[in-house]
Amino acid sequence: MFRPFFIARKNANNVTQVPMAKQTPLYATHLRLSGKLVDFAGWDMPLHYGSQVEEHHQVRRDAGMFDVSHMLAVDLEGAGAHDLLHKLVANNVDKLTVPGRALYSCMLNAQGGVIDDLIIYFFRSDFYRIVVNAGTADKDLAWITQHAGGIGVNVTARRDLAMIAVQGPNARARTWAALPGAEAASAGLKPFHAVWFDDALIARTGYTGEDGFELMIPAERAEATWNALLGAGVKPAGLGARDTLRLEAGLALYGQDMDEETSPLEAGLAWTVDLGAPRDFIGKSVLAGRRVERQSLGLLLIDKGVLRAHQKVHTAQGEGEITSGTFSPTLSRSIALARLPAGAAAGDTVEVEIRDKRLKATVVKPPFVRNGKILIEGI
Repeated sequence: MFRPFFIARKNANNVTQVPMAKQTPLYATHLRLSGKLVDFAGWDMPLHYGSQVEEHHQVRRDAGMFDVSHMLAVDLEGAGAHDLLHKLVANNVDKLTVPGRALYSCMLNAQGGVIDDLIIYFFRSDFYRIVVNAGTADKDLAWITQHAGGIGVNVTARRDLAMIAVQGPNARARTWAALPGAEAASAGLKPFHAVWFDDALIARTGYTGEDGFELMIPAERAEATWNALLGAGVKPAGLGARDTLRLEAGLALYGQDMDEETSPLEAGLAWTVDLGAPRDFIGKSVLAGRRVERQSLGLLLIDKGVLRAHQKVHTAQGEGEITSGTFSPTLSRSIALARLPAGAAAGDTVEVEIRDKRLKATVVKPPFVRNGKILIEGI
């Protein structure tokens, strides 16, 4: 299923170990479909299959699918699973009372910085599944295992699973056409809920701002599932389109819009932090006593150019910085998420430093696009 992590060891000819990118169960499929592969978080992943822009529009207008098998599902089972998540995540798992319900949250360090953002799926009080990011999977697993010790929780990394995200206004209908029995299992599924489908999990979640499913299936069935979806009219899409789609939807990306030095309160994720409940969690005391001096807002470029991460933003309240920026295929304008001083507000005009020039941009409240609709006035 995976290529070895190292292809050589140091020998008499002084050949050194060379790290190799890991491959998902769909690697051969991406090659067959002429996917342009790039290294992403140590994995060979498709950037696009010909046109990133066409793939973006395909998801907004119909249905596209992404291989997200580089992300890691982790099962938490045992009597202490609920208490473990009470301690580890900033959102409150007490909200999860219906089997299959999902919850988005951040896992914080003692300083209130974001170790990772993740989705938690609840099945029983002694059984949860979480899905973590590829680039943070090893440290997440170590952190979770460290805190699970001695409280009756088995932590299982599910690298035996593949994950396919089917997204777009027609995603559910095309999934049902591709997978016999899937409609009966998931027709009544609400957003942010999941249901078992034999030994697979169908979740009505995603990272594009469109409706759809995320499928977690045994790795040996990944290629057959992908091909069935392809036969039902779902087009493949790569990381490039996934990034422009999530940015239009105002969804944060770990490592850019948040990290271990940034609190969720500064990253536009205050809604995922439950400070009101009496329970304690790692980082809570720091967040409760912290004055928030920066906030995450959107930018819409007025002048010609492209907004990119790390560009400086000059506001009336002080200096900020773009965390994620791109050209939006849906808006035909450049957009960004930026960390700005607390006093900045939607409607403000700011200046962004781009190649030694200061270009004007308007501050807006994300999202820019959701469910195929442009949400920014005047576009």
